[in-house]
Parts: sequence; C-alpha cells; structure tokens
Amino acid sequence: MSRGKSLFAVLAIGIGLMMLLGRFLSFFTIVALLLLIFGYYKHKSGDTKKGRTLMWTGTAIIILDNLILVVGIMLISLGIFYWKGRKVQPREEYIIHQNFMSNYAWDQAPWILRNTSIWHVIGEVDADLSLALPEEKETVIYLQGVMGDIDLSIPEDYGVEIEAFVLFGRQKFGNDQKSGGMNRLVYQSPGYAGSEYKVKFVISYLIGDLDVKLT
Repeated sequence: MSRGKSLFAVLAIGIGLMMLLGRFLSFFTIVALLLLIFGYYKHKSGDTKKGRTLMWTGTAIIILDNLILVVGIMLISLGIFYWKGRKVQPREEYIIHQNFMSNYAWDQAPWILRNTSIWHVIGEVDADLSLALPEEKETVIYLQGVMGDIDLSIPEDYGVEIEAFVLFGRQKFGNDQKSGGMNRLVYQSPGYAGSEYKVKFVISYLIGDLDVKLT
C-alpha cells in the first residue's frame, strides 16, 4: 500500500470514529486528534522536528480537554503493563523504562540485549538485532504504550518470536502490509527451537505502526 493510501486509511478510520463518537468529542479534541495524525506522518516522512511539535501540541490539547479520560487510559495501560510484564518476563530481575515520550534508537550502534520492559504514552523503537550483543541465550523485550512506532530488523541467525497487537494503525511484515483496526501478528522464525540465541518481542499499542524487516 502506498503512503497516500495508508494515510487515507488512517484518516478514514479517524473520521469514522469522530462521526460515531461525535457527541462525546469536543471541537478541541477533534483538532488534537488531527494534529496527532498529521504529526505522526510528518515524523515518519522525515520531518522529525515538525512532527514532534504537532504531536506534542495535539497531546497537550487532549490532556487539557479530556484530563480525566486521558489519565484513566494511562493508568489502565500502566497497570496492564506491570501485570503483564511479570508474566512475560522469564526472570524476576529485568529492566523497566516508563516515560511519557521516548525514543530508542537501537539501530545506530552495537547495543546490549537484555530482558527489558518499556512503557510510554508516545514512543519510537528502532531495533536492529544484527547490532545486538545478547547477555543471555533467551531474552524478552516487552513494549507497550498508547501510541508507538516500532521498526524491527531481524537477521537470519536469530531465533525470533513476535506477539504483537495494535488496536488501530498499520502493520508491515516483510512485503505484507495491512492497515485498519485489531491488527495482530504472531511469528516464529524457522529453526527457532534450535537457535543459539532467542529473543521474544511482546508488543501492544492502542495506536501504532509496526514494521518488521527480515534481513
């Protein structure tokens, strides 16, 4: 799907939700949602500064106009994060990061692969496993948030398992791509059981863009 069609799909979903929930959404909330959508695509197209500015502005308007609702969603998401994190992580000791907005660029230089759980309201994670330096034979990375942009590059010599769910957004796996709602991805690389190093990604976002590249 082209970028134009992908944008149209997201806009169509957004407009449809506005029509269905119009009586519950104020004018400022609708403006904020549009700012978030266009800011997200500006960021993806390379205009990082303008994209972040639009997303920050949209987020600020939503928080001010729907404070109780936003705080409630954040608390529920954070509670699920801690509850599920204990289940998906193989050991009691693991790294936990929680931020309102964060950016993890694990595709620029060698990085240490550790059992990690990350939660954010708005976040971006770029991970290239060919640059990863694993501490253990098996690792779990748990990513959860309200809005996320996740790019994963997976080399052939890694045993990888992915469990991903995106309520609204886009999901791309290799050459296959789909947009819309209730996107779920379950994947296990060939020869996973016999791989020397294994990593499992557990990914969950309300709004997200997931891109998995097999290298």
